[in-house]
Amino acid sequence: MAKAKKVGLRYLRVMNKKLILIILAFFSVYVFWGSTYLWNKIVVTQLSPFYISGIRMSLGAILIFIIARLMGLSLKITKKQFLNSAIAGFLFLAFGNGMFVWALKYIDSGFGSLISSLNPLFVVIILAVVHKRKMQPLTIVGITLGLIGMYLLISQEGLSLEEDGLIGIIMALSAVLAWSTGSVFVAKADLPKNHFVSTAYQMGVASILLLTSSLLIGEEWLAPQYWDTKVSVSLVCLVLFGSIAAFTSFNYLLKVVDTEKVTTSSYINPIVALLLGWYFLNETITGQSMLAAGILLTGVYFINSRKRPPNDKVVTKKKF
Repeated sequence: MAKAKKVGLRYLRVMNKKLILIILAFFSVYVFWGSTYLWNKIVVTQLSPFYISGIRMSLGAILIFIIARLMGLSLKITKKQFLNSAIAGFLFLAFGNGMFVWALKYIDSGFGSLISSLNPLFVVIILAVVHKRKMQPLTIVGITLGLIGMYLLISQEGLSLEEDGLIGIIMALSAVLAWSTGSVFVAKADLPKNHFVSTAYQMGVASILLLTSSLLIGEEWLAPQYWDTKVSVSLVCLVLFGSIAAFTSFNYLLKVVDTEKVTTSSYINPIVALLLGWYFLNETITGQSMLAAGILLTGVYFINSRKRPPNDKVVTKKKF
């Protein structure tokens, strides 16, 4: 009897620990990823987009490689895995992240977060066009709502955009297209089995591409000692929380809970970003913006709620 009681208590402790980890992981994915829009907006107000994105990816890659070694993980990969990691790094981080950070020079962080929530919509369109996958009724409804929400969002009179705001919108949409293409690509690509190792290589390749592009287009490289304090703090938050903590939490949740529950971040992240942009950056939230957000996110919900084929491994990821 006493032995059974001890076993029961040990089981409860393990379950409680797992529940706490799951709660913390969801908090990380919801809040930290939702905060990346604010942090990126702050950073890009002073620093060049490709330059700072390249530095962030370099720091992230170095830290993840170190952590992977401390965890005893093998860093060996095949040539094919490296090539696929390079392609994924370009789509997700070099072009996707770099272009989106650039877009934030011209659009509000909350506005940008709503554009990024179109990621699942782009994925199903790519699957339908490239892989000839038949769209389900819920998917068609979701796409329609997503397009209506997007139209309401960008058609507002007196929309709070910086100069060249239209260029910013086009940049953000191209970044989302790159993320969506990357999501479809990695679903079937031969990548390192460990997500940590795979991410390190993707970040490493992306950092080289971003910094090289920064040099080629003549961006200003402002030395760290001249950065504003809030810019330095935002960069640290992006590396530690936005990249490492949130991404690790995301992959942990994919292993321990249903994928559908993990993808709820598609709805929570924009809400967090809108509130943070409003509170810290005095960004305007109009009634039409809220209506557009509601319709757009409802569309995303319908898309994520569709019945998936047994071999469907596509999971939309935002790699900020």
